[in-house]
Amino acid sequence: MVGYLNLILRLVIWFLLTANFSVANIIIGVSIAFLLPGHPQTKESLKDWLRVLGEVIVAIPQAYIEAFDIMLHPHHYEEVTMERVKPNRTPGLIFLDIFLITFTPKTIVFKYHEQGWYEVHWVRRRRKT
Repeated sequence: MVGYLNLILRLVIWFLLTANFSVANIIIGVSIAFLLPGHPQTKESLKDWLRVLGEVIVAIPQAYIEAFDIMLHPHHYEEVTMERVKPNRTPGLIFLDIFLITFTPKTIVFKYHEQGWYEVHWVRRRRKT
């Protein structure tokens, strides 16, 4: 089941990049999704995928709330923090974590460190004291 989720994630990324749903592009996207190397040595659980997909659904209204907040109240301060990657994350789940962080207007991932950290840029109303 998790293998299918990886395939679907690859196809979604392909269609987001190309924005083309022609038959030829669908064939190319499916071919590329199957040809990309996988990570069979890593164990992913369906529970992890469902949790992350639930977080994606929750992030959509949060992104709108943050966008209106930025428009209505100035955010003059910036901060860069290091956030720990959750344990036992596969590359697909790390990608979804980065997507979640970057999806909201107040945060963006600057860099993913192989040692298990995200470098996150925050826009804030006022500095934390």
